[in-house]
Amino acid sequence: MIPLILNFSGKNVVIFGGGDVGARKAGFFCPEADITVFSRSFSSRFSGIGATLVETDLSGVSDQALLQLLTGAYLAVAATPDPALNDRIGTLCRAQGILFNNAWGERGDVLIPSVIRGENFIISISTGGKSPAVTRYLREYLQSSLPWLDRMIGLQERLRLHLRQTEPAIQKRRAALSGVLHDQEVWAALAEGEEAAWSLVERRYL
Repeated sequence: MIPLILNFSGKNVVIFGGGDVGARKAGFFCPEADITVFSRSFSSRFSGIGATLVETDLSGVSDQALLQLLTGAYLAVAATPDPALNDRIGTLCRAQGILFNNAWGERGDVLIPSVIRGENFIISISTGGKSPAVTRYLREYLQSSLPWLDRMIGLQERLRLHLRQTEPAIQKRRAALSGVLHDQEVWAALAEGEEAAWSLVERRYL
C-alpha cells in the first residue's frame, strides 16, 4: 500500500450497500466526489450527505448487471453484508481498472483511512484494518497535541515569503523556519493568534 492524496473533484464513486457502513463511506467522499449508492434500503445516516440513492435489489444480481452499475465509476465501494457479492464486485473492478474498497471480504486495492482535516492540512492514518483503536488513538493524540497546527502552517507560509524577500542565504532561511517550528514559546503564542506569534518571531528570528 502506498499513501496518496487524490483529487476526487468530479469523480464518480459507486457504493453498493445502503447500511450504516455504506453511509460512513459515502460521507468520507462527499462533497468532493459524485456519489451513487445502490441498495434495497438506505440508512437514515444518508440524510443530508448529498449522495444519489438508487433503490436496487442486489440479491442474485448478474455480473453483467453489476458492470452496468459500475459504468463511469472511478472508485467503487462494496459495503453489502454479503462478502461473496463484495468479492465479485472487486473482481469486476480489477478487470475494468476501477479502484476498489471492500468493507467485508477480500481486501481491495484502496483503504479508507482515518482523517484529520484543517484549513491548511490533511493527515490520514491507517493500520491496514489491524487496529482501529490505534488509529483512533493516534488521531486523538495529534488533535490534542497540536491544537494550533493550522496557525503554525499559516505562520510558516508568512515567514517563508518574508525570508525570500529579505534573506538571500538558503541555509539561514531554513534555520529560521526550523527554529520557529521547534520553538515552544511560538506555539504557545499561537493560542493568542497568528499576529501574537508573528511578533515573537520578528523579535527572535528576523
